[in-house]
Amino acid sequence: MYRTNTCGELRISDAGKVVTLAGWVQRVRKMGGMTFVDLRDRYGITQVVFNNEVDADLCEASNHLGREYVVQVKGSVAERSSKNAALPTGDIEIIAQQLSVLNASEVPPFTIEDDTDGGDELRMRYRYLDLRRNAVRKNLELRHRMTMEVRRYLDSKGFLEIETPMLVGSTPEGARDFVVPSRMNPGQFYALPQSPQTLKQLLMVSGMDRYFQIVKCFRDEDLRADRQPEFTQIDCEMSFVEQDDIINLFEGMAKHLFKEIRGIDLDQPFLRMSWADAMKYYGSDKPDLRFGMKFVELMDIMKGHGFGVFDNAAYIGGICAKGAASYTRKQLDSLTEYVKRPQIGAKGMVYARIEPDGNVKSSVDKFYSQDVLQQLKAAFDAQPGDLILILSGDDAMKTRKQLCELRLEMGNQLGLRDKNKFACLWVVDFPMFEWSDEEQRLMAMHHPFTHPKDEDIPLLDSDPAAVRADAYDMVINGVEVGGGSIRIHDSALQAKMFEILGFTPEKAQEQFGFLMNAFKFGAPPHGGLAYGLDRWVSLFAGLDSIRDCIAFPKNNSGRDVMLDAPAPLDQKQLDELQLAVDLKDK
Repeated sequence: MYRTNTCGELRISDAGKVVTLAGWVQRVRKMGGMTFVDLRDRYGITQVVFNNEVDADLCEASNHLGREYVVQVKGSVAERSSKNAALPTGDIEIIAQQLSVLNASEVPPFTIEDDTDGGDELRMRYRYLDLRRNAVRKNLELRHRMTMEVRRYLDSKGFLEIETPMLVGSTPEGARDFVVPSRMNPGQFYALPQSPQTLKQLLMVSGMDRYFQIVKCFRDEDLRADRQPEFTQIDCEMSFVEQDDIINLFEGMAKHLFKEIRGIDLDQPFLRMSWADAMKYYGSDKPDLRFGMKFVELMDIMKGHGFGVFDNAAYIGGICAKGAASYTRKQLDSLTEYVKRPQIGAKGMVYARIEPDGNVKSSVDKFYSQDVLQQLKAAFDAQPGDLILILSGDDAMKTRKQLCELRLEMGNQLGLRDKNKFACLWVVDFPMFEWSDEEQRLMAMHHPFTHPKDEDIPLLDSDPAAVRADAYDMVINGVEVGGGSIRIHDSALQAKMFEILGFTPEKAQEQFGFLMNAFKFGAPPHGGLAYGLDRWVSLFAGLDSIRDCIAFPKNNSGRDVMLDAPAPLDQKQLDELQLAVDLKDK
């Protein structure tokens, strides 16, 4: 037996017991004739004492221990004279009787501490060491607890956990696929699933009624803080349901997770907001509602007064930052430069302060009378001490998105985006289609299997761009944590959808014939939702990136720097696959 107890288990009630611990050396401290070793495992840290007066040889051996040595220690539990309230085991220590070095360690490339001295790239290269750090380990423990609660909740609601294949056919709609060549079928390729979408719909056709899977999905797309090339979905589908049935059940799941994982009771129904209102008032289909600053359109007030920027604009809108009138000119100039950055793209910013006497002082005072500026103040119900920030542009949607970035930046600067506060809502009634400049055609905003709202089906022939979808996203703190839709279950309507998306009947049959054929054999009405597990865990852990809640993540370039992947194949493998690599010059 390597150990009788873990390093986080012993308490003062265990005093006098002889125990055996095993773990990693966190640190070694010499004090006179005594050596103190902090021994760490996944469960915690226990102090071990080696006394030169009791056993000089044993004490001498302890002086040769280095950081991250793997050791086994036998000794008796004693009460500490100098207790450490920061540790659960801080009331006791182990008086060492035996020491075995199970494995020596080289000096690690960074300190295994919560506040490590290792940079991101270095820690990713030695991820197995990074995972020893308390902060990272806790994220994986949180992830485990969440998956257990997800399974418990869905099992209680009659869901079956069913696995679907990892090697599927390529579907060009949506993000780019990762493809896998087939040795036994030369010149042909599998794809790794972006989602088990069609497969879970087939499970509904097969009568499974309620399916779920905690499943790996793959998308070959540009990376950011909330995106990895491989990610994990809590993937669900239900038969004989309407939109409200799904929303209510999975809102219940969200409340269950908040209660069991964070100890937070959310007893009120989540807010529901149409996609059109989300874009109109927040410039985003995933608005952060932890704070206000709702957009106010100002065309009627600010146009026609000789200020050319506004007079020629297709959209003028603003936000009101409560209590921010104290912003200096330097801070305001910095905000202007922020919104003019290429990734945001605004041409400038206008501001207006509400003075203590109620008057409005603006950066464009010479164009506007105080009467007009008072109308501006009234539009926001602004009070003395408030700051109004205004953007304009020749494209309403683009300008609202710029205003969204400004709103979020002000939320950050004013400390309004508290990670321990949660604002949950459903965004509903998404457009069915969106125009792609690259493809020069309508594309499915979610996917081509989403059901249009019944009242909008006649518009599929006359005005498909105006059709709304039975689609819904759950948004928490400005992060889309999940989304789904009611699915098409009628083969004729599905064929119509493919026609609008530019598929010939032959192409639709080639790529999705298996699904359309299945619908002919009695497909029930069905719908579903997929939660992003990585995003849920990072939300509950208070992280800015999903990377630290994934055991072995990729970096911002999609590389695994620990495994050095992706990497070239050797010629023998290429020959077996009957592939040739012809790299084009960039």
